[in-house]
Amino acid sequence: MKTIYNVKALCVVALLGTTATMSAQEDTSKKQNLDREMTLEREYDPTVQDASKVNTLPVIKEPEVKKMPIDYAGFTIAADPQKEISLLPSGNIMTDIQYNKRRGYFNFGGGTYLNLNGDLGYHILSTDKDQLNIWFSHRSTNGKVKYLQIDEKVKAKLNDNMGGLNFKHNFDKLALKMGVKYGYSGFNYYGLPVYLDPASSVVPDFVSDVETNQVAQTIKANVGVESKEDAPVGYLLDLGYTNFSYKYGAGKPFDGPTEGTFNLNFGLNAGFGGNQRIGLDGNFQYFNYSLPKEIEIPEGEKAGYTYYFDNFAAATLSPYYKVEGDNWHIKLGINAMFFSGEHKKFMASPNISADVEVADKTVLYLKANGELKANSQYDMFQENRYTAPFSRIMPSRNWLDGIVGIKSGVAPGFWFDIFGGYKITNDNYFFAPLLNNVKDNFGNFSTPLNMLDSKQLFIGANLKYSYQQLFEVSLKGVYNNWKVEETDEFKSIGFTKNEPEAYGMPEMEITAGVTVRPIKNLSASLDYYLATGRKSFLITDGEKNMKNINELNLTGAYNFNDTFGMYLKLNNVLFQKYELYYGYPLQKFSAMIGVNINF
Repeated sequence: MKTIYNVKALCVVALLGTTATMSAQEDTSKKQNLDREMTLEREYDPTVQDASKVNTLPVIKEPEVKKMPIDYAGFTIAADPQKEISLLPSGNIMTDIQYNKRRGYFNFGGGTYLNLNGDLGYHILSTDKDQLNIWFSHRSTNGKVKYLQIDEKVKAKLNDNMGGLNFKHNFDKLALKMGVKYGYSGFNYYGLPVYLDPASSVVPDFVSDVETNQVAQTIKANVGVESKEDAPVGYLLDLGYTNFSYKYGAGKPFDGPTEGTFNLNFGLNAGFGGNQRIGLDGNFQYFNYSLPKEIEIPEGEKAGYTYYFDNFAAATLSPYYKVEGDNWHIKLGINAMFFSGEHKKFMASPNISADVEVADKTVLYLKANGELKANSQYDMFQENRYTAPFSRIMPSRNWLDGIVGIKSGVAPGFWFDIFGGYKITNDNYFFAPLLNNVKDNFGNFSTPLNMLDSKQLFIGANLKYSYQQLFEVSLKGVYNNWKVEETDEFKSIGFTKNEPEAYGMPEMEITAGVTVRPIKNLSASLDYYLATGRKSFLITDGEKNMKNINELNLTGAYNFNDTFGMYLKLNNVLFQKYELYYGYPLQKFSAMIGVNINF
């Protein structure tokens, strides 16, 4: 059946700058690094990935240069889909049970708002030659939350399920890796569907659909080979496919789109001179869509925009040169990127990094990079599940992502990282509500406004201290200064007379944590997060200040032995009311109790 959308429900789509000429290129020099490891177990971050967190705040990436393993098994509602998925030993899911040789783990927790967390994994094979892992994760919630704008409650529903199978075989000179992953996510667009004047006592009838569950499904598969670490000639060849689909479009009567992505990663490098290496990393992607290039409009109605879902290709080549000394490393390279389509473009960015040990256990580091961000439907869903399912946005061209800093662990138990950076991006995007109160349509879509050029200056510090195994303390603060300008396309819409801003992004972020282990089997942790200076944008009323996020979470865990443990989590114990996206309130307070078993 062909999809036909109600034009009234899409009256704001023109501002989105819909196009399909974009690239899903990541930093291939990291992603294809021959030192990377296969993810055999998914990462678990209880703060971000609880069922109580039905979506998460966009965050500034950590300043550290990290390896990027193949992401086969990551279950995440993370705000940053490019974050590293780290290996996690079985038995370390919710409690502090130390690593053991057992092959399986099981975690299950339940709490208020019908919050449920569950994880199950098993290493079928675990030898030097062969590793075979199967896993499954579940997150769900089904409770009522209260709007900040009016004295009304709405049910926020979420049902996330993800499972996978990963295999690795080590030959004498190379490694073969394969993986499959399936994800099913059911949720409702429960956000406030209309703008309301806070001074008005009149609550209009909600005719848009805030009850029906949208369904998003993901199928991923990878197969690849790579040379052993430190081989004289290193190589990598990795083939992948991702199928991402929505069940519905603008509402229940409308079909949703399907996005298929074919991906090829390759790398080749060779060492010479004992401490030098030259190489070439590459990536090729092809995007295929189920919907036609131009939307079909019902007879008698008109549309003032064109709706694109055309297929396209993207390619990136990254030649580089590396050299290292006794206490320093330098990488010099360039990223040359191209994508096809009606708005085809070529761009180049630096690919440079350097670090030097300036004192004992103290390193000065520098990085300057850039990329074409995908902004595909899959990427947008990973960042914000409430993104409108009927629109694709312009690719974001990051010309410079630079950072300089110094980090040190010279004092016993103490570590710090002081950093500053600058980022220049064309056609960047920031989430704002697309308020819609139309029958048979979903209500509040948290839609990315792109066609905005941004410059971001950030400075921050990250401090950590630990004393033996008794306690750990961490404190991180980041200040962001944004300058956002309209592109010519955005100006032509005449959308607003106000200067655009980095909607939804915090000006200041503070993250703090304390973990105490008074006895061997007992641990208690406190995590605090503050985000200030956030704003949203309403088409009917311009910019709106959003409440600061001021959240304190407590977790206690007790391990009876190396097999069985229990935990208790208390989230938002300050009973704060806030939204991560306008109109989408989160749970005021939630509690969860659970068990963790190793077998």
